[in-house]
Amino acid sequence: MTSVGRRLYTLVDVFTDKPFSGNQLAVFTDPGGLSETQMQKIAKEFNFSETTFVLPPKNKKAADHWVRIFTPEKELPMAGHPTIGTAFVLSLKNDASRAKLRFEEGVGVIPVWIEFKDGAPDWVSMSQPLPKYGPAFDDRKEIANMLSLEESAIAPDLPVEVVSCGLPFLYVPVKDLSSIRKTRIRLDVWERVFKATPFENVFVFTREVEDGGSFVHSRMFAPGVGVGEDPATGSASGPLGCYLTKNRVLRPSPVTEFVSEQGIEIGRPSRIRVSITVDGRGSIAKVIVSGRCCKVGDGFLEV
Repeated sequence: MTSVGRRLYTLVDVFTDKPFSGNQLAVFTDPGGLSETQMQKIAKEFNFSETTFVLPPKNKKAADHWVRIFTPEKELPMAGHPTIGTAFVLSLKNDASRAKLRFEEGVGVIPVWIEFKDGAPDWVSMSQPLPKYGPAFDDRKEIANMLSLEESAIAPDLPVEVVSCGLPFLYVPVKDLSSIRKTRIRLDVWERVFKATPFENVFVFTREVEDGGSFVHSRMFAPGVGVGEDPATGSASGPLGCYLTKNRVLRPSPVTEFVSEQGIEIGRPSRIRVSITVDGRGSIAKVIVSGRCCKVGDGFLEV
């Protein structure tokens, strides 16, 4: 790397109110002078699911910040926990008086709201693009093989299909907690089935839960972007709500909220709140994902 000096960052755990749980995030609020290559190398150095870099907006009238999001392997056009966590960090540092922020991301402008309690940020919510539905996968035996499960473990009453609210995920419903705990991605099968497609992120869920306040229990695997298993996936939780609404798992209502529990199997329990608004024609009109964050610390890199 070409040296540009010391760059400060903040570590925050997202979709949790307790340190060392939720999803880890490093936020660089003043990365001026870093190249795209340097940002990617820094994300690889942290090896978190994502690392964010906050830059001046390209369109100052439409947005307050340009947020670039990197996994250890690539830049993403949008993501959930990095958006939530970055807004939380900014509200701590230099936007504490602002209850709403607008982030430029690869999918467009993402509105973010911060709810304060006793002068500190409490809940952070983001609006996600409306859903796009991709193909359904009928070869359940191959899907089960990829997940190291028996075909009978996949719930028969729900489809295996792709949904996107900015990033596409393949949603695989399984019958119970026992099955979801046994899930392991077989990379040889994943590479054969999905590596050459845009549907490389696999989201597995069950309607059996560990926490009585949750509605679904979830896991997400993204080997294509260098993430073996993600502790909390906001960009997948919005489309999950759309999937559940489309397939009538959620009761029809103008506004429906639920909580997805995730990260439990890897020791980083997370709670993600999802809100789906349906218009008078029964179409999804708004997708909101929200959660709490916990600051872990500050540091710097010499780059």
